[in-house]
Amino acid sequence: MANSCPVGELTCSNYGPSEPLPELPADLRTLAIDALDQVVSERSELAELWDDAANGSKWRHDVTRLRDVLDPPVPPQEEALFDI
Repeated sequence: MANSCPVGELTCSNYGPSEPLPELPADLRTLAIDALDQVVSERSELAELWDDAANGSKWRHDVTRLRDVLDPPVPPQEEALFDI
């Protein structure tokens, strides 16, 4: 589903759907973002287990990348739009 977001990457056609998916509705994006935030929180047993795993940092990186697709970070603005 993340590949249906504006900055999502295409998935391998062997594992993905055969037809393009519609854009993920904003309310579902919000739910997915909340779920990802809970999965990597300090209180998450799943995160604790991954932290003990050899490739735990890759897992965290992949979760962060997925979250950034669902809710892209706002790039810093280079110049002011007006003087204050």
